[in-house]
Formats: sequence, C-alpha cells, structure tokens
Amino acid sequence: MKAIVLLGAPGAGKGTTAEGVREKTPYQHIATGDILRAALKTGTELGLKAKEYMERGELVPDEIIIQLVEQRLDAGNDDDAYMFDGFPRTLAQAQLLEQSLQQRNALLERVFFLDAPRDLLVERLTGRRICRSCGVNYHVTNLPPKKEGVCDQCGGELYRRADDEEATIANRLEVFAQQTEALISHYDDKGLLLHIDSSVDKYSLIDKLVEILT
Repeated sequence: MKAIVLLGAPGAGKGTTAEGVREKTPYQHIATGDILRAALKTGTELGLKAKEYMERGELVPDEIIIQLVEQRLDAGNDDDAYMFDGFPRTLAQAQLLEQSLQQRNALLERVFFLDAPRDLLVERLTGRRICRSCGVNYHVTNLPPKKEGVCDQCGGELYRRADDEEATIANRLEVFAQQTEALISHYDDKGLLLHIDSSVDKYSLIDKLVEILT
C-alpha cells in the first residue's frame, strides 16, 4: 500500500487535479469531505458521532476523521495506491495519518503542495458556481454553463456559496496559512514536500503530476 498527499489553499485546484490524476494512474482519490458526507448519509456509527458535533456547530474531531480514513483504507487491498485530497490539514492530523499508514505497512511517497498566487485563488473562488439541484460545479470564466445561471446537466439554479464571497475567502486563506505552516515544514523536513505551480491550466497540472508518478 502506498499514498500521496495533495495540499494547497482553497482554490488551488486540489479536487480537479486529484480527479484527473485518478483517471490516469492507479491512485484512488480520497477526499475526507466525501467520506464524511457518505457516513452521514448512510448513518454509520462514526457518521452519527460526527453529526452530533456538526449539529452543535463544532468541528468534527481529528480522531473521528482518521477513523473514517482508516475504514476506507481497510476496505482496500494491500497493493492499493491512495491520493489524499486536502488531508491532512494540520500537523496533528499528519501525525495521526502517518501512524495509520505505518500500522498498515503503507508508504507515504510524496506530498505535493499546489501553489498559486493569492489573487488567482480569489478569482477562482469568487467565480465558482454550484447547482442547487445536482451539485455540479461551474466557473463563470473557466467553466461557464451554456446558459448563465442554469445547470447544463439538470437545468437547476446555479449559486455562489456563502464561503466563496470575497470577504470570507480572505479569512479562509488566512486560516489555511496559519494551519498549514507547521505541516508544510514537517513534510519539508522529511524530504517529502514538492511545490507544484498550480497557476497553469488544469491539463498541464494533471500531466505534470502524472509524469512524476509514473
């Protein structure tokens, strides 16, 4: 079993890049947000525990998140390859993940930091639109719908999330920088960190990572 991690600020392109890499390599895409939503939807024991925190407006504890990750790893095979998208976010999470991987004789091969200028991150996030009905993502410049404000897939209304407002984005980027400073140093000290320019188009970015991984 082996794993890589994709890190980057909001708007760096982690999700899009991860999906592109998944299509061209053996690496399976693991996004903790997706795992958490699935656990909530199916009402698993861990999902119900997470729900209690979320209903109180609190963050789901690292211990629950790592247990969800471990369940995902244990559902696979010993020779599987995994790609973590936006996780870990903190040094504490990184240490928990490393313990879990070591217990499964898994190798953390590389940590890719997707780096882009702040003004580009803001532009990407403020231009993002999401369908209220089916959840498909668009961008007013990079991936516009055929008809403004209307989803190509289902005809649903497109909207901008509250956390994609410019004032909120500034805070999100600041929080990210504070949370990940120690994490980035940790991976750099281990010789695992590789900075990747994510200001390029998505196809060039995906091809770059695929080239490194294959």
